[in-house]
Amino acid sequence: MGFVKEFKEFAIKGNVMDLAVGVIIGGAFGKIIDSVVNDLVMPLISAVIGSPDFSNMYVVLKGTVTEGMALADAKKVPDTVIFAYGNFITVAINFLLLALAVFMLVKAMNAMKRKEEAAPAAPAAPSKEEVLLAEIRDLLKAK
Repeated sequence: MGFVKEFKEFAIKGNVMDLAVGVIIGGAFGKIIDSVVNDLVMPLISAVIGSPDFSNMYVVLKGTVTEGMALADAKKVPDTVIFAYGNFITVAINFLLLALAVFMLVKAMNAMKRKEEAAPAAPAAPSKEEVLLAEIRDLLKAK
């Protein structure tokens, strides 16, 4: 089998297309979650904790940095080692919200599948062959 033909069969399969759609939807879903975290959740958490921005939360391990200096400026100070934990907090909250949203989505899909499986299937009408075979059977029984 030629390489091009084999690649065409692979690319046209439903699984590859489903994966491509999933990646595109996942990217858009990730942007929505980022907005929820950055625009809705972080301001509420910042109001409780008192820090206006998690991305500028850090600890200076070595060197001297002016207090209240932004992280980007603090990183520019020579001979300074900085433990920047604020961005990690933002990413961790982002992950937890994304995991919760995916869990709720999967839970809803599973509930819909259970309802679909529980619904009795309507009996299919017999095919022409089955009808013909039933007539033959009945004729043979009558003899």
